[in-house]
Amino acid sequence: MSIFSKIKSAIFGEKGPLGSGHFGTPKAVPAPAPAPQTTAAQPAPTPAAPAPQAAPAQAVDVEAVLSGIAAKKGSDLNWRTSIVDLMKLLDLDSSLDNRKELATELGYTGAKDGSAEMNMWLIKAVMRELEKNGGTVPANLKD
Repeated sequence: MSIFSKIKSAIFGEKGPLGSGHFGTPKAVPAPAPAPQTTAAQPAPTPAAPAPQAAPAQAVDVEAVLSGIAAKKGSDLNWRTSIVDLMKLLDLDSSLDNRKELATELGYTGAKDGSAEMNMWLIKAVMRELEKNGGTVPANLKD
């Protein structure tokens, strides 16, 4: 499992906000059955009432989830601005090797040396990706 997938799973739960096994991929909806054929001797069947549509999945409030985890743990980690602290909060390995892997996954093009620049880019990129995958993330956490 990729590092980012582990982060998503820790925040969204195993199935994610869209209710599927894969984040961002809605469950397949079966195609409607074809209308039965009728003949002149057979009256047309009465159309059935349309099936109710499933309610759209609620977006996950990423800030609220992370704040809740921090409160439960009694943590004062600075997960809003530190990728290392975010990973620690989620009980993930925050080693440089894992952050390098995450940087590669998310398309970081700078030096993967654990610099402040890389780490600041990572926390914002993670928040943007969480939003793309069904999370609600305040602007100040993405920009």
